[in-house]
Amino acid sequence: MSGARGGAVRTLRVPGRHGYAAEFSPYLPGRLACAAAQHYGIAGCGTLLILDQNESGLRLFRSFDWNDGLFDVTWSENNEHVLVTCSGDGSLQLWDTAKAAGPLQVYKEHTQEVYSVDWSQTRGEQLVVSGSWDQTVKLWDPTVGKSLCTFRGHESVIYSTIWSPHIPGCFASASGDQTLRIWDVKSTGVRIVVPAHQAEILSCDWCKYNENLLVTGAVDCSLRGWDLRNVRQPVFELLGHTYAVRRVKFSPSHASVLATCSYDFTVRFWNFSKPDPLLETVEHHTEFTCGLDLSLQSPTQVADCAWDETIKIYDPVCLTMPA
Repeated sequence: MSGARGGAVRTLRVPGRHGYAAEFSPYLPGRLACAAAQHYGIAGCGTLLILDQNESGLRLFRSFDWNDGLFDVTWSENNEHVLVTCSGDGSLQLWDTAKAAGPLQVYKEHTQEVYSVDWSQTRGEQLVVSGSWDQTVKLWDPTVGKSLCTFRGHESVIYSTIWSPHIPGCFASASGDQTLRIWDVKSTGVRIVVPAHQAEILSCDWCKYNENLLVTGAVDCSLRGWDLRNVRQPVFELLGHTYAVRRVKFSPSHASVLATCSYDFTVRFWNFSKPDPLLETVEHHTEFTCGLDLSLQSPTQVADCAWDETIKIYDPVCLTMPA
């Protein structure tokens, strides 16, 4: 157990705002975006918080309010100032951190809460996917006011939509219908359906070092790794969380390291290639921990946010030591 002993924990308290997602800027070292909601996302408004780090800790650079809870955020991959958030009112919002007011654009097509949004990571395309409780995934070009395509097939709410960092036009989705699905925008159809858990799947992510490897995290407290070349059995299973796994992220710096956060209030770090895969458990939140990201620019740095109204940036011990 640890309180992130690898260095000082930088904390920003945001009274009345419950954190749902945290994402480091792909451009500016130390800049972090956090999507948050009032009243645990059940009612009230939402806030997009833009944070910067300095020697003394975390500083709020700018905040933007929306009239419903914000559940996820993703940075543009071609403009350091631009982000997209998604909301409980079924809309996506495009923001520019260089402008005090916003949003620049609102995309309103989903008919229920939008829980996930992700900006494509492969060169040559600038596309956004969104996943909603209306059981659809929508594909967007942020320069176009309406969606390019709607993907149907999930039989329950969609919690997570993530682009492949390797394969252009390919993304994954995870749902309350207990499946992980792989989609191709060119065929507008599902390529692979994986019955990944016997429980709702709240999160999925792609390995940054292996185009065939994904991980799912579910309400059954487990994480499972999937090789898309043979999805009959998981290639690994990680057990240790005591409540639902809310978010899972592969490390951008270590091929077999991943991080998870959970409704058990902890953040855990794993190396799925080791016989004893749990590297570290960080216990510094007092409520559901929902947002999590690992920094691309600073390989030891992690950010998280929780329903305890705090956002934290820290360097867990296991990432500061040689693998």
